[in-house]
Amino acid sequence: MVGKHHHTSHRPRSKTLIFMLLLFSFSLLIILYTFSSSTRPSVSHLNPSNPTETSFVASLEQFLIHKAPKLTFRDDTVRGESDDDLRKKLDEMVFERENRLLHENPVGFPVKVYVYEMPKKFTLDLLWLFHNTYKETSNATSNGSPVHRLIEQHSVDYWLWADLISPESERRLKSVVRVHQQHEADFFYVPFFTTISFFLLEKQQCKALYREALKWVTDQPAWKRSEGRDHIFPIHHPWSFKTVRKNVKKAIWLLPDMDSTGNWYKPGQVSLEKDLILPYVPNVDRCDDKCLSESAPMRTTLLFFRGRLKRNAGGKIRAKLGAELSGVKDVIITEGTAGEGGKLAAQGGMRRSLFCLCPAGDTPSSARLFDAIVSGCIPVIVSDELEFPFEGILDYKKVAVIVSSSDAIQPGWLINHLRSLTPSRVKEFQNSLAEYSRHFLYSSPAQPLGPEDLTWRMIAGKLVNIELHTRRSQRVVKGSRSICRCDCWRPNSTASNPLSPLLS
Repeated sequence: MVGKHHHTSHRPRSKTLIFMLLLFSFSLLIILYTFSSSTRPSVSHLNPSNPTETSFVASLEQFLIHKAPKLTFRDDTVRGESDDDLRKKLDEMVFERENRLLHENPVGFPVKVYVYEMPKKFTLDLLWLFHNTYKETSNATSNGSPVHRLIEQHSVDYWLWADLISPESERRLKSVVRVHQQHEADFFYVPFFTTISFFLLEKQQCKALYREALKWVTDQPAWKRSEGRDHIFPIHHPWSFKTVRKNVKKAIWLLPDMDSTGNWYKPGQVSLEKDLILPYVPNVDRCDDKCLSESAPMRTTLLFFRGRLKRNAGGKIRAKLGAELSGVKDVIITEGTAGEGGKLAAQGGMRRSLFCLCPAGDTPSSARLFDAIVSGCIPVIVSDELEFPFEGILDYKKVAVIVSSSDAIQPGWLINHLRSLTPSRVKEFQNSLAEYSRHFLYSSPAQPLGPEDLTWRMIAGKLVNIELHTRRSQRVVKGSRSICRCDCWRPNSTASNPLSPLLS
């Protein structure tokens, strides 16, 4: 009887325990599903009526024909009030906003950007000029590169601007938001197409337009308040804006690289602390998952390079590598240009190769690195002065073989090094390439974790330091002590310096 009573008294308790466990498990599943759903892109973003476009020409045509006519621009040209009154008014409004944010939200995302509404001669007129002439393929630079292909390669100014001015309902990025009041802005974007104007305008006409744009921007009260430190200039081709850029050296420059040789930028003009490296727009089409799967068994070439072997400055390494690698089994080294035929030849060669040689050119960087990444071809980087885009976020050692120039030109060294990599290590590189390629695909609409998104994530990290130097410059008595600007930071150079022991 005692045993029977013991058995029946515990049955309700065990049922209760089972019920509580089931309830807990169900609640946990709901929490996990809610969290995972919040971190996934919204299905509403995948609207088939708003497809993603990665072609610069196609996107530009859609923009100019369908979007540009609907745009209304409020001309921000400065008129009327004195400089001191405008600057004081803006300063008071900025202080009120920052004081409010100090107590409400931490500094961070989204970055708030004011896009200057410049006269059309600096913006839409230049885009139309490109659009109406891009089929003139005979137009080439002095080294034979098609001008319009070169402009596409450096069209970061278009992709960033087109995203910023799109209606919020069409935008997908959460890292940046456009504000329409200057006192609300963290940064000011200058939508001047410096590369198009450099290549498609007559020399004197271009210089005159540069001077006009410089005056227009430096007349702005926001520029005078910060001396340009919070202004963003897309100067992605090393020749663009060259005649006047010494006047905006405190601003944030969007660059293809740093080029510490001094051939393109004067000492003190550029630095990793102040500026930002952005990737070139790839010349080739992305090899997607299906393409990667189909091309895997066809990657029978060990190392591939197609391009110009005779270059200046650090690019002289190309001729040495060409001589060293010429005739080596499973290696293809050919001369070529960036025309339409060159694009197809490069794309085919990269998709049939395990490794793609990416040496320095006239500057430390070239579009070839990004062509290789989106083609699923492991980059072999031989460029000692190269700085990478978004390196505060991305680890390039996961996707590229990086070797020194001195090692690469040693007889047999580079090929032996590549052959020594195990199949599992090669597979790791390839898996990382498949994952990383989206970080280098500019698109409309701009995609989360695409280059436009990573640009604003990197720029956000500069905000506090910019505010420090802006406020400090406003209070320090002129001549009382030096203010550390970009020209007193250690230069981006590996050249020997007799003072190195003292500076380290």
